[in-house]
Amino acid sequence: MASGSWFPDRIEGTTVVLRRHAPENLRAFERWYADPEVARLTRYQDGPMRRDEIERFFAARVVGTDSLALGVHERATGRLIGTCAFSQLDSDNGSALFHITIGEKDAWGRGYGTEATRLMLRHAFEVLRLHRVSLAVFEFNERAIRAYLRAGFTVEGRAREAIWRTGRWWDEITMSILEPEWRALVERERASGSEPRGGARRGDRPATYPAGPGPS
Repeated sequence: MASGSWFPDRIEGTTVVLRRHAPENLRAFERWYADPEVARLTRYQDGPMRRDEIERFFAARVVGTDSLALGVHERATGRLIGTCAFSQLDSDNGSALFHITIGEKDAWGRGYGTEATRLMLRHAFEVLRLHRVSLAVFEFNERAIRAYLRAGFTVEGRAREAIWRTGRWWDEITMSILEPEWRALVERERASGSEPRGGARRGDRPATYPAGPGPS
């Protein structure tokens, strides 16, 4: 799949809008990933990222072509509150690895991450025509695990005691969702009248994805 075909300029939801990152978003990344609490949930290393590490990460994985990264913005205000991405996009096997960070802590627990995740899954399965999306999450990140379960992910394994934090070992949990599982979830919720934000809706048309350069 050509990179230009899978990079949308924006994906709109009810409470969030996902947009291509701009260079000036680096300032938010420097603030987010220098925060010890955010770093604890997102980093394999114990401690915040250094500024030079953040700059390299931003250049390669956020505005570069190594992953499909989008900023998470509050729809009502336009404020940038986080980032989400697909990396390891494998068109031959129809798979990708999902990442999301809500960096603004006053936006935690408000459903923004859940809706952003659902919008990205819709993009994965409806536009990219992927078969599988997977992710990894630390055992102590209970808020993220609940959000992923609500979005339809299934726990498929764990790396036992892979992370050392706060004086003890924790597991790294692997989760995934398959296209038929996602479609069945959307159909069940539509039938029950409780269709979630970011779900596929009958008659919806995808956004326009212009040609151009091609992840808690």
